[in-house]
Amino acid sequence: MVNSSQFPYFILTEYLDMGYLKYLYFLIVLMLYIMIVVANAFLIVTICMNRSLHEPMYVFLCSLLVNEMYGSAGLFPFLLQQITSDSHTISRSMCFLQIYCLHTYATVELCNLAVMSYDRYLAICCPLHYKARLTSNKVALLIALIWLYSLIKFLVSIFLTFRLKLCGNVIGRLYCQNYYVTKLACSDTTVNNVWGLFATFLTIGVPLFPILFSYTKILRVCVVGSKETRQKAVSTCSPHIASLLIFTFGCGFEIFQSRYNMTSVPRILRIVLSLYFVTIQGLFNPIIYGLRLSKIRQICRNQFFHK
Repeated sequence: MVNSSQFPYFILTEYLDMGYLKYLYFLIVLMLYIMIVVANAFLIVTICMNRSLHEPMYVFLCSLLVNEMYGSAGLFPFLLQQITSDSHTISRSMCFLQIYCLHTYATVELCNLAVMSYDRYLAICCPLHYKARLTSNKVALLIALIWLYSLIKFLVSIFLTFRLKLCGNVIGRLYCQNYYVTKLACSDTTVNNVWGLFATFLTIGVPLFPILFSYTKILRVCVVGSKETRQKAVSTCSPHIASLLIFTFGCGFEIFQSRYNMTSVPRILRIVLSLYFVTIQGLFNPIIYGLRLSKIRQICRNQFFHK
């Protein structure tokens, strides 16, 4: 039995032989990363600098945008380095750091979207009690709980994987993933598998309940409510629903790809979809929220065209 400490690095085999085109791909990925950072940072600064946006909905949105930058930082710098490298390897410590960043990013994203759905439920279904139920202290507490819950929960998973004895160091992916490192184990993974199922339930089930509860209530109010209520629900909920669906599709594909043989799918498509769940959210959220939420749209317009 080979101890994992004998493998100081992992080899990533999903990268194509790009030749001199690697510099073109490097520029494309770099521009994509810059766009994500600039778009999210701009909206974060806009929300923080304008007191009229210091409302629960925009504060939760600010937390979501910070998470987009966090998830992108866990992927893009590493991806840029790998594109220009001839040997696609990653050190053991950096591999586990990347696993931690990307998994906690996904949990924070889902939990943040869950809290945002609850915020919309209160605003649409209980408008008279909205400010009393969602004070600034409660908003700060919810955001703190989202991040602490997500960052602490995955520590157990990363510890269980870190202690495994591995029989290989080849990962057939673009970046490190917990499931693929666990598959390399030649020691017993029963505890990892049981905890993995429980952790998956916590990651999906905990956020899913408030999302389903909130939209069930919102839908009921829209059916019996006035035209103005329906318009308000559509204008404020449509960015959230779109973001939730896009992220769910990205995560669903990653889970499906890791459990089933996807060799029949073209390799370039697998690569694009592997990067989808981090990349698309980082670009989509600042654009869709900036365009759909009239208050942010008006403030951004004033900042650019004030004179």
